[in-house]
Amino acid sequence: MGFPDRIERTVELAQPPATVCTADGLSAWFGDEAEIDLRPGGLGRVAWIGDRSAEIRVARVEEPAVFGFTWQVDGMPEDDPRRTYVEFTLHARDGGTRLTVVESGFAQLPDGQYPATYRSHLEGWARELDELAASLDGS
Repeated sequence: MGFPDRIERTVELAQPPATVCTADGLSAWFGDEAEIDLRPGGLGRVAWIGDRSAEIRVARVEEPAVFGFTWQVDGMPEDDPRRTYVEFTLHARDGGTRLTVVESGFAQLPDGQYPATYRSHLEGWARELDELAASLDGS
């Protein structure tokens, strides 16, 4: 049996979808610092305190309902073409938003790298979505 290929997380937010996945909205909660050209083919960079950062390429934008991008798998050589795909889907719900994030493409990782990378992303999405909920609660 192979490894799971995807991570899926859902969070309920009090704010409407229009405040969550805009360029300004993303930079407020995604990583410690984010710059994103929010259009298909647009480039971006997300950085976390420490030395970790990720370059992203926007793949899909349907404001305010869908935002998708690819990024390099951490720990892989810089010239490795493998990427995972992350997609945020937002549904308006009772004046708020149900946000689902799905990251897929983990099955392509080498067996020796898969467990640590999958676990890191699983924990990372839980942390990022907690930060999103906290940042919106404070606004």
